[in-house]
Amino acid sequence: MYFKQIVVPGMGCFSYVIGCPAAGAMAVVDPKRDIQDYLDISRREGMKITHIIETHVHADHVSGNQELKSRTGATIYMEKDSPVSFPFEPLKEGDRLEIGAARMDILETPGHTPNSLSVLVSDLMRSEEPWLILTGDVLFVGDIGRPDLVGPDVIDQQVRNQWQSLYVKFGQLPDHLEVFPAHGQGSLCGKGMSSKGNSTLGYERAANPMLQFSNFEDFHAAMTQTFPVRPKSFTHIIQSNMHGAPLLERCPMDLALNPDQFEAAMERGAVVIDTRGAASFGGTHIPGSINIGFEPAMANWVGMVVEPDADIILVVDGPERYAEMQTILHRIGYDRIYGWLAGGMSGWVMSGRPVERLPQYSSRELAEELVGGGLPQIIDVRTDAEWKQGYIPGSTHVALTDLLAEGVPGLKADEPALVLCGSGYRSNIAASHLQHAGFPKVSSLAGGLVAWQRAGNSVMKDVE
Repeated sequence: MYFKQIVVPGMGCFSYVIGCPAAGAMAVVDPKRDIQDYLDISRREGMKITHIIETHVHADHVSGNQELKSRTGATIYMEKDSPVSFPFEPLKEGDRLEIGAARMDILETPGHTPNSLSVLVSDLMRSEEPWLILTGDVLFVGDIGRPDLVGPDVIDQQVRNQWQSLYVKFGQLPDHLEVFPAHGQGSLCGKGMSSKGNSTLGYERAANPMLQFSNFEDFHAAMTQTFPVRPKSFTHIIQSNMHGAPLLERCPMDLALNPDQFEAAMERGAVVIDTRGAASFGGTHIPGSINIGFEPAMANWVGMVVEPDADIILVVDGPERYAEMQTILHRIGYDRIYGWLAGGMSGWVMSGRPVERLPQYSSRELAEELVGGGLPQIIDVRTDAEWKQGYIPGSTHVALTDLLAEGVPGLKADEPALVLCGSGYRSNIAASHLQHAGFPKVSSLAGGLVAWQRAGNSVMKDVE
């Protein structure tokens, strides 16, 4: 049997290839939208892609099931009542799929969504005993799937479903079973996931805090408290996955835009995402652009800041980075990408067009401001949990997600304000957002609280 986990860095998305080289066939489980990895494995290992299995309708990334079906003719398999509008082969509890030495037994495990599946996998060359389980989003390494994404009206039933799936159905499975989830660290489908990509059922029973409850009432109380923030992109992604994502060949063509064309796109309402680092953006950037620096986790932040139906143009460091950005944005359903600024910021500057700056305070400068009393308002955009670990004296806490949704209460357009986060990444997102919203006197703390403390400065903590 052939088995491989495919990882999308930053987003924490896992997909799987299960096949049998002797039989010359393979299945892809929970495929990402960019499918070249699966095509490469198919060619290299001599296995035709015959099965596409979805454990559920995903909320955080667009599925590659339509791309794979278009390229390979493979059949899509989903839970029998899945709310999708495209053809698929229904799966139910007890169904079995076999590809040579690879056997896949289907379990219905609702909880993250009402129509979730898990897949017990056996390597018949070794034993008929299941070797591993693909748990989708019902069980992660270190956490379990959030139950709130299908709406508040059914959350109580979802939590009850989770209990049945995790404590009753999985409770009948052996400790040695290896666990391979659909997501890991970086995904917003849970909130305490490990960086490790797999585990065992026995270890999760011993160490996963969400598998430690002795009764349903306590489990229900824990599962109906706070959840990770829901990005703007999630609703759009769910709808794309329910109706079948458009094929990538139908998306806008790649365009290297000169400054005239770039400015014309801006005047038509396109959103400018500047993917350069904080220091480069701070030195000079296009007025109205949003700084979301290029890093593996940036997809989550694009999903927080930019509307899914927005026309997007990019400031990137060349055509290779533009191609990478296209892939990242397509993964979360942002398909209206209309080009990148050829020549980068140098081309924009040399065309004589206006630029803005986003001042970057050093920790030493901020410390001197604190002593001198000439301090602007300090806005800390970290999470509640980060804030409780310590904050700079005199700062105001407005979590980035709240700032993006509601702004900063009481902040006036002519009032200087310094924004900080943990490392300077989120503060540049927040500050560029505020600049775009009409607050020209904002700045960012370079290096964030990490740099502040490494410079020998102290933080305060609230006494409970």
